[in-house]
Amino acid sequence: MHERMQTIMITGASSGIGKELAVRAAKKGHYPLLISRSREELETLQDRLHQEGKKCSIYIADVTDEQSCKEAAAAVMSEVDQLDVVINNAGAGVFAAVEDIGMEDASTMLNVNVIAPFFMTKQVLPEMKKQRRGIIINIGSQAGRMATPKTSVYAASKHAVIGFSNALRQEVRDYGIHVSVVNTGPVRTPFIQKADRSGQYEKSAGPWMLTADKVAERVLKLITRPRRELNMPWWMDIISRLYGLCPGLIEKAGKRWFQKK
Repeated sequence: MHERMQTIMITGASSGIGKELAVRAAKKGHYPLLISRSREELETLQDRLHQEGKKCSIYIADVTDEQSCKEAAAAVMSEVDQLDVVINNAGAGVFAAVEDIGMEDASTMLNVNVIAPFFMTKQVLPEMKKQRRGIIINIGSQAGRMATPKTSVYAASKHAVIGFSNALRQEVRDYGIHVSVVNTGPVRTPFIQKADRSGQYEKSAGPWMLTADKVAERVLKLITRPRRELNMPWWMDIISRLYGLCPGLIEKAGKRWFQKK
């Protein structure tokens, strides 16, 4: 696939990976369509891009609310002739032991990480099927491949994202729609600070954390070179693969390191 101007819908676009995706997509000449609940942050980002002579549009929406997703998707579809790419990036996490996770936090993680991609994908699929082309990129996590202590609900939600992506891929392949899932290790963004309330995980993982700009750059390459999964960093991908083969051994060998949250 050769690169051309693409219309790219990005959820969770006001900060972290989503914000970097928006900035880098615009700089590459694409048309980012940005969705978030954070009006002030989205407007600030839009002003920045417009001042740089870049094109973008913003939509204020709660992606965990079906009606809000319907309205946002309809607004996007009315503005562009064709929707090329959807990046379901919005995410939520709390790293804590099972007995320390409140029901509200658990519900938020499941709604943002699982229900939101389902809602948004459901809204855009009819148009993508009609145009017989499109790319859907779901942001998962290495936690979805290898759960560790204090990630119970978060890991469960990301397991669901991977399963959702794998099933969806088979459903839409004959319509020319590509589905990718991106599984990263910890990324230095406001997300990690909210998820890791003790600060211990960020402190211990600091030296090898990914940066949002590098993740965004790799994700955008999926537009021209679609693939089933993007796993990063490479060494964590290897550990996750080994975990799939011998989980007990990896849990035992990594026990001390896994507890650093």
